[in-house]
Amino acid sequence: MALVDEITLHLKAGDGGNGIVSWLHEKGKEFMGPAGGDGGKGGDVYLRAVRDISRLTAYRYGNLFAAGKADDGQRKSRHGKNGNDIELEIPIGSVVTNRVTGRVYEFLADGERALVLRGGKGGLGNEHFKSSRNVRPMECTLGKPGEAAEFHVELRLIADAGLIGFPNAGKSSILNELTAAKAKVGNYAFTTLEPNLGAFHGYIIADIPGLIEGASTGKGLGTKFLRHISRTKLLLHCISLEEKSLVKAYTTVRAELKSHDFELAEKKEIIVLTKADTVEPKAVKKALLVLTKKNKNILVVSVIDDLLLKKFRDKLVKILQKA
Repeated sequence: MALVDEITLHLKAGDGGNGIVSWLHEKGKEFMGPAGGDGGKGGDVYLRAVRDISRLTAYRYGNLFAAGKADDGQRKSRHGKNGNDIELEIPIGSVVTNRVTGRVYEFLADGERALVLRGGKGGLGNEHFKSSRNVRPMECTLGKPGEAAEFHVELRLIADAGLIGFPNAGKSSILNELTAAKAKVGNYAFTTLEPNLGAFHGYIIADIPGLIEGASTGKGLGTKFLRHISRTKLLLHCISLEEKSLVKAYTTVRAELKSHDFELAEKKEIIVLTKADTVEPKAVKKALLVLTKKNKNILVVSVIDDLLLKKFRDKLVKILQKA
């Protein structure tokens, strides 16, 4: 099932219960005094972050949620029961915007919880309106409505390293070799349509769908996936040695990063030359000489060369530990 990384939730807190008009009664003594209880408070709405990037999928076919309505006040000055709170789970890395108030919530840690809508206050019973001039008050107040709003939820993946580069640069193959991920692999552009995650020695690596020239303006897979790189600590810029112009492949992706968000271009970056098995050793050396002028941090790998793959793994672990 495709990853849902953006959704709108329609949420409502519970309404407060109404206050009531009631009187104390004893045998032979009617209307001894006001005893109408207050209404209960409506339920609140909470959001909580969980370690499940697919959690938004559960809301795809049902995105309307409401907390419990409170009970009305009761006789003998008894308070009405409060409405039940509700708590919705969202993935770590989510940015949630209240479209009514504009307030933005960011969830960056497992278990992080936020109160996003408050339930309505309960109404007052008639006992609150007793005075020396009003010994038999008939007044009471209604409960207040709970807050309601639309919330836009946008998932921005949090990863230790993000694999970026042109489509068909070998990113998914690398992720599969490094981790237990089972990312789809194919010899054609845009095999990866959704970000894939995997764990490598305890570090999270994300395979970000391929970028092309113009991606920052929506071309190809567009800006939807550029945002997933925004919280990635390290960029692994994959360039296939099959590319006719390695420099152009490198500079094109870099330009898209800068165009989308200048801070992305400032992140620590490692160039990863992929598919080393497809060219002669002389071509690899030439590529290193050319690209070193752009970035001195370069690794070479081939997923079908065990020796190169082992060297790549060992170097990457050390780089991640420092990062």
